[in-house]
Amino acid sequence: MIQLSDIGKLYQTRSGSRTVLDGVNLEIGYGEKVGILGGNGAGKSTLIRIISGAERPSRGSIYRGMSVSWPLAFGGAFQNSLTGIDNLRFICRIYGMSVEDRIPFVQDFTELGRYLKEPVKTYSAGMRAKLAFAISMAVDFDCFLIDEVTAVGDERFRQKCHIELFEKRASRAMIFVSHDPAFIRANCNRATVLVGGKLHEFADMDEAYSFYGKTQQI
Repeated sequence: MIQLSDIGKLYQTRSGSRTVLDGVNLEIGYGEKVGILGGNGAGKSTLIRIISGAERPSRGSIYRGMSVSWPLAFGGAFQNSLTGIDNLRFICRIYGMSVEDRIPFVQDFTELGRYLKEPVKTYSAGMRAKLAFAISMAVDFDCFLIDEVTAVGDERFRQKCHIELFEKRASRAMIFVSHDPAFIRANCNRATVLVGGKLHEFADMDEAYSFYGKTQQI
């Protein structure tokens, strides 16, 4: 289980402090697919970074009883001077996994060829996203964090990503953040709405979509 208790996040800006998250509570069990709906600037990406551990909350606590991925296709943790393969080695070392078992998968999945032996700083945004997605799939996480974009590249590559994540890992927990109700409806069995720094939970998904729609009309 993952449990968020009274999570708050405050940023200091030139115009003063800004509260992005204010008392967020959420529980996610094994295998659950939870959607977090929110408009632009609602704090969705901040919340998912906090869940991943990439960012610390200003207050509150997080219990992670299962392993949690970084946001899919997020390459912010890459060391730019290292090659793609060396970044894979570094990440495998952090998670205590054998890199040699995972190199063939990353080579095949990314389709980056010789560029995997080039520094990541030479990659395009799309190449970085492919590498980040492939490494996410190479690590055996219990829960995947999905921030808006679940795949990159052309239609063929997006289908490849869909199969790898939603079919081969269908038993894993997933947390989706999006501004698109159709995306959440297609992939989740629970929906919440983040607005005004508060996370609203609903027993019925249609109620969540209705509430979200009203917040977007304000």
